[in-house]
Amino acid sequence: MGPIKAETAPHLASKEDVLTTRLDHLVGMLRERTVNWSRKNSLWPMPFATACCGIELMATGASRYDIARFGAEAMRFTPRQCDLMICAGRVAIKMMPVLQRIYMQMTEPKWVISMGACASTGGVFDTYAVVQGIDQFMPVDVYVPGCPPRPETLLEGVMAIQRIVEKDGVVTSDKRGGGKGMRMMASASPDVVQVSLPSDKNQTPERNLS
Repeated sequence: MGPIKAETAPHLASKEDVLTTRLDHLVGMLRERTVNWSRKNSLWPMPFATACCGIELMATGASRYDIARFGAEAMRFTPRQCDLMICAGRVAIKMMPVLQRIYMQMTEPKWVISMGACASTGGVFDTYAVVQGIDQFMPVDVYVPGCPPRPETLLEGVMAIQRIVEKDGVVTSDKRGGGKGMRMMASASPDVVQVSLPSDKNQTPERNLS
């Protein structure tokens, strides 16, 4: 007598079957499929434009390239309403405390795009007064190359942020790190920001950016 065959295939569910799952798996699936999907399609940029990259950033929001197709057209100049900082242009050492303070005022979760060669590496401004890459003082998620980068390149950077949001989900700034181990400390005076640097023979232990 041969083996008894099942009436239904083993991978098909019948009317008598009951589907059970764990609550944390269900919540994780809902978060990945709904919350992250909604968040990646409703990014609110915080523009920090200081040079010619800012002109390309304006062109990206215009009708020719239309960043609204990606749900990132709602640019706000209030940090508490934004979750995506776009640093476009060179940043002077005197300007870095302002950029850090704006970043700290943004709500979690938040992401950062370093737009252009000057914001990423200092560019042609290899001087003591220009920060040689903002990632030395704050987290950076996506680097957009160019001098200045075209609007299509910035749109690719926004799409990269969307892929990060969809894949990694909500990751706070503490877990992402502060760039080369540097951290920001609020001093006694609200107008003075001190940035502690890691031990390096080529750098001083502390630098006052007041």
